[in-house]
Amino acid sequence: MLFKNWFKINDQRYMDNLSRASAIGLHMVTGTFVGGIFGYYLDDWLGTRPWLTVALLIVGVAAGFKNVYLDTRKLIRDQEREDAEKFGPKDR
Repeated sequence: MLFKNWFKINDQRYMDNLSRASAIGLHMVTGTFVGGIFGYYLDDWLGTRPWLTVALLIVGVAAGFKNVYLDTRKLIRDQEREDAEKFGPKDR
C-alpha cells in the first residue's frame, strides 16, 4: 500500500512537470506565430510591407524567449523546493 501511494504521488508530479515542459515549447512557437501574423496583417492594412512583419516577428521571438526563460526558472525553483523537502536544504 505504501508503494502504491508513493507511485501515485510521483506520477502526479511527473505529469505536472511534463505538462509544464511541453508548455515551454508552445510559448516559443505561439509568440513567434502571433508576432508574425499580427505584423503581416498590419503591413497589409497600412501598406508598409515587409517592415512591420519583420519588426513584430522579432518582437514575437523575443517574447517567446522571455516566456521560455520565466517558465524554466519557475520549473527549476519548484524542483529545488521539492528536492529540499525530500533531502533537506543545500549547504550554500
